[in-house]
Amino acid sequence: MSNLLVTGGAGFIGANFVHYWRQHHPNDKVVVLDALTYAGNRANLAGANSVSLVEADIRDTDSVESLLREHDIDTLVHFAAESHVDRSIHGPAAFIDTNILGTMSLLTAARAVWLADGGKPHRFHHVSTDEVYGTLGPNDPAFSETTPYAPNSPYSASKAASDHLVRAWHHTYGLQVTTSNCSNNYGPYQFPEKLIPLFLINALHGRPLPIYGDGMQIRDWLHVEDHCRGIEAVLLRGRVGETYCIGGGAELPNITVIDTLCAAVDAAFAADPALAERFPHAPAARGVPSASLKTTVADRPGHDRRYAIDETKARTEIGYAPARTFEQGFAATLRWYLDNEDWWRAVLDGSYRDWVDQNYASR
Repeated sequence: MSNLLVTGGAGFIGANFVHYWRQHHPNDKVVVLDALTYAGNRANLAGANSVSLVEADIRDTDSVESLLREHDIDTLVHFAAESHVDRSIHGPAAFIDTNILGTMSLLTAARAVWLADGGKPHRFHHVSTDEVYGTLGPNDPAFSETTPYAPNSPYSASKAASDHLVRAWHHTYGLQVTTSNCSNNYGPYQFPEKLIPLFLINALHGRPLPIYGDGMQIRDWLHVEDHCRGIEAVLLRGRVGETYCIGGGAELPNITVIDTLCAAVDAAFAADPALAERFPHAPAARGVPSASLKTTVADRPGHDRRYAIDETKARTEIGYAPARTFEQGFAATLRWYLDNEDWWRAVLDGSYRDWVDQNYASR
């Protein structure tokens, strides 16, 4: 692998992957393809040297094919996706367009370029989610690569469909593919619609922390750098045609994550008096616990109760294991958001605030 095309590389996970790959594989060429929609941000790639950013839509098959030829791409890492369940409930059509039709467009372009004239060495790596497997009961075994698909939201259904397309292009046409299904990511550059950045920024502004239902939905929390290491392991050591589940080894209820966040914010304010000047509306600035902001909102329709990842295959076949505990990863994430206030303030526009009001209206 020497010439990579990273779709969605200006988004949260994609940008972290670009930074990771440039650091660990400095001699490789990296081209980012991103439509720069609400979650894509040029600023996410700041400091990633020698990276070319192409603003285009993955559904434009001709443009993708031209990029593959122009840059002699041999490895395509596919992150580009509509990715938030709440948004998929209110507007499922965009998820069908991007996640299903967009993936087919990429597969079509890759087949045209890589399999022509007898083919050339290549890899199409598809990044997916554990949500395609549905929900688990409290005593059910964790998801593995053999768990039957049972998606419960428009988002997870669209990702399940894209997974199946990737598999089909391998078995039908011989495209050299791998797929990874990951658990809940967190870390730098995450758009503040997801739990950790949303609640952190709300706590800093003294806004309510909207907890769905009883807050006991369980997720496996995966620091984004560990996810990048997992994808690297799949690309370097994974078997063509195979799927690998990438987890963080931190199965926690949402309410535990929220309480951890509140306690960490309080501790940060106690240790650094300057934070009270920067964020005067935070309860912690007045010595009031951030947990006082917790409020209950109506649970979202079809909310999956529990996700968990069995990463045995990834560990035994490609040597993957998460390097950070949740405590370590969360501490680093909190520090990043406190140190990068300019970044997250730049994305908090009026449309974002309207969307939060729409999705988290109190009971």
